[in-house]
Amino acid sequence: MENKKILLVEDDLNLGFLLLEFLESEGYTVKLARDGKDGLHYFQNTKFDLLILDVMMPEMDGFTLAKIIREQDAEVPLIFLTARSLKADKLAGFDLNADDYICKPFDEEELLCRIKAILRRSAAPTIAALSPTLFSIGNYKFDYNRQELSIDDNVIRVTEKENEVLRLLCLHKNKILRRDDAVEEIYGKKDYFLGRSFDVFISKIRKMLKDDPNVFIENVFRVGFILNVKEGAA
Repeated sequence: MENKKILLVEDDLNLGFLLLEFLESEGYTVKLARDGKDGLHYFQNTKFDLLILDVMMPEMDGFTLAKIIREQDAEVPLIFLTARSLKADKLAGFDLNADDYICKPFDEEELLCRIKAILRRSAAPTIAALSPTLFSIGNYKFDYNRQELSIDDNVIRVTEKENEVLRLLCLHKNKILRRDDAVEEIYGKKDYFLGRSFDVFISKIRKMLKDDPNVFIENVFRVGFILNVKEGAA
């Protein structure tokens, strides 16, 4: 197995060292940072295959750290590992393009399984590689490979998750995209909070498409969404 590098940012050093030893025993190279500021320093100076971030930390909290990281790297896999279990916190985490949100206390073997699943998804060729990458959506043009949505001379750079959601909508243009199927394809599993995160991206994309009246995203109650493009539009 190719050695994978993990950045673990955890201010509870007892837990941090236990996780470091456990993950290293499983063949990973792990760098432990004790707060968000150190975590950002390590991230900016080393290439990691996966990030595991606590949320409540001194110097810089995990959400702030993740926001800065996402501005610099939209694709590196990221897991929040935290005692904050409120629904609002989970939704905030997924809104930052987290791949998973795990609440303390947790089972080490379950964490390991989730890490392996995320790394498999990030390394495997996706269905998107075999699908069209250029789409016309009414007066919009969507370039999946460049993560760009454009209309006239206005170009919008979309995030990685927005890119994946918009691609699925385009592949199902004028047809129902089932919400559960879309969530499973993008995140690798079906989950209530992942579904809520998916809905947030739908809302963002709906706003991006507001400048063409021939294009609108319809909500099919309890089923999914339809990217409707009226006849006569591309």
